[in-house]
Amino acid sequence: MAREQWGICSEANLHGLHLFFNAHEGYEPAIREALSQLPKLFEQLGDQFSEAMFSGVVAIGANFWSELYPNNKPSGLKPFPAMRHEDRHMPAVPVDLFFQLRSDRQDVNYIASQKLHQLFGEMVELIEQVPCFRYLDGRDLTGFVKGTANAKGRKRREVALVTEPGPFVGGSYLHVQRYRHHLNRWQRTPTEEQELIIGRYIKDNAKLAPEDLPETAHTFRARCFNREGEVIELLRQGMPYGNLNTQGLLFLSYCKEPDSFEKILANMVFGSDAGNYDHLLNYTTAETGAAFFAPSIDYLENQGNLD
Repeated sequence: MAREQWGICSEANLHGLHLFFNAHEGYEPAIREALSQLPKLFEQLGDQFSEAMFSGVVAIGANFWSELYPNNKPSGLKPFPAMRHEDRHMPAVPVDLFFQLRSDRQDVNYIASQKLHQLFGEMVELIEQVPCFRYLDGRDLTGFVKGTANAKGRKRREVALVTEPGPFVGGSYLHVQRYRHHLNRWQRTPTEEQELIIGRYIKDNAKLAPEDLPETAHTFRARCFNREGEVIELLRQGMPYGNLNTQGLLFLSYCKEPDSFEKILANMVFGSDAGNYDHLLNYTTAETGAAFFAPSIDYLENQGNLD
């Protein structure tokens, strides 16, 4: 079994730093070489700051993959599924390389980012960096616990990691969106209405009873089923971000199947035939969206030269 990147299935941390880069043309061989060194770099940081529980993930953008690794490509990797319906818009903002750095110490994430900058240097251009943090007991800035439906323990690997034999076993399809919350509007909404919008009680995170759960609730719309009638699962690794001017959620989802995220997003945006879309989208706006694949450590170290 190929070795997966540790950060894909690791548990939540106190701090996250997320870096988005575009590559300069002509540096593909050098970037492949730099990427092959990353697993060792991340391992060294984890050993040096063991108490911080550091983990790192690198993922390659759907639009950039064929330029970086022209000999093979994950079968389901495709550009982010941009969507628009009425006033709900899920934009696509392609990015070549994405780095997820997480630990329980903000300074360790900073050190990791500096080492990445030294490793890649002029080969890449920083497009955006989003520092994130754990809020209270793992809540979104709306006040509600997030990631409640995430798989636990070993099940996380079953949800997130590709198992089909081949060069991409142990890898994961990743979708990233940055949402900007309209917290002033949200905070003017009565708690009872907020709970109907989310589908859970804010105090204890308990689910609303089925008879009380509207089809416009976030928990209802984000719950989809495959052809076999099984619940579609994602491994969510999102974290809040913000300052006094701008607040929101950087949403990340890992999955072994490329289409799971798209089905859930469509159910939120378009809703049912009766027009029951996810009403949480009245209080938050997606400003970015990008699709990636996070290959295994073996794939990175061998620069894509796996059978």
